[in-house]
Amino acid sequence: MADYDDFQKLDIRVGRVTRAEPYPEARKPAIKLWVDFGGEIGEKRSSAQVTVHYTPEALVGKQVLGVVNFPPRQIGKFVSEVLILGLPDTDGAVVLVTPDVPVPEGGRLH
Repeated sequence: MADYDDFQKLDIRVGRVTRAEPYPEARKPAIKLWVDFGGEIGEKRSSAQVTVHYTPEALVGKQVLGVVNFPPRQIGKFVSEVLILGLPDTDGAVVLVTPDVPVPEGGRLH
């Protein structure tokens, strides 16, 4: 079992997608994201396998949740700096975790 201190180690923040592009070079269909997590963290990049439910155009302006304190990960020729969070639908396709009302960028999940 995890305890609260384990949860506190994860820095999960809300950010707003500022730019999104198809990533056809990825092994699995993905979209490159640039997400603004506010002044303390700034803009970070991520590769997200969300092509079933989202287009790059639909993602721009959307608020998403991401783990901002994992080390960067090389995804093909792209460096992913944060893990954007999602849940599987009934077919296993990713649905993004988002706040149901707008909140300030950089807010930490608790």
